[in-house]
Amino acid sequence: PLRYISKLRELVKHEAEKNKSQWKTMGPAKVAVPSPNDFLQKRSKEPKVAPKKKEEDGKKLLPLSVPPRTYHPVTRIKKNFINKNAIAVMTGEPKKPRHFCVDTRQGDKYLLEPSGLFPKYIKKKNYGVLPKYVTQRNEEMKREEEEYQASVLEQLKKKAMKVLSEEERTNVLKALKKNWEEINRAYQGLPIVTDTMYKKMHKEELELKLKQLEHDIAAIEKHKIVYIAN
Repeated sequence: PLRYISKLRELVKHEAEKNKSQWKTMGPAKVAVPSPNDFLQKRSKEPKVAPKKKEEDGKKLLPLSVPPRTYHPVTRIKKNFINKNAIAVMTGEPKKPRHFCVDTRQGDKYLLEPSGLFPKYIKKKNYGVLPKYVTQRNEEMKREEEEYQASVLEQLKKKAMKVLSEEERTNVLKALKKNWEEINRAYQGLPIVTDTMYKKMHKEELELKLKQLEHDIAAIEKHKIVYIAN
């Protein structure tokens, strides 16, 4: 088969030749050489200031604050410095003596104020006054102590003993005596012979209950005022 040849071959060649720059592969292009008369002069590359305009858009420029050349300042002023100094000394406040500290035999001295030995802090307005955080902390501690005392009193009131009235005391005494009579009746009805372990334990239990009831009855009869803990 024949070799493939593109239809756009000629167009590509034409575009390549058209876009190819001059002197692409044959060295630099010819450039116009500067004239020998246009040589580099001194300060020619420095920026040039635009010329001053006297009037701009019909408006007069403001006068400069620089004095004119014809101005001559007054250099000689007659003053009586002796009287001036005398008046300043008479009307001025006297200088206060400065505090020094001498620490050697030769009289070497230094100022006390910058050394830290002079007690300037006692002249402060807040000298001797408690800071705010200390007063706040004391108030909080006092409030906490009061709350703690109030809670303790409340707990003591809850745990306080109750006084029995006379009617309640007599009712309790009657109930104890009635209970003692019932247990005593059961004790009297026990058999004479206690030959088993159950009979012995039942008898001892009844005896203990009778002793406890007798002790309680005697205590209530002896004391007219009785306190009961909650």
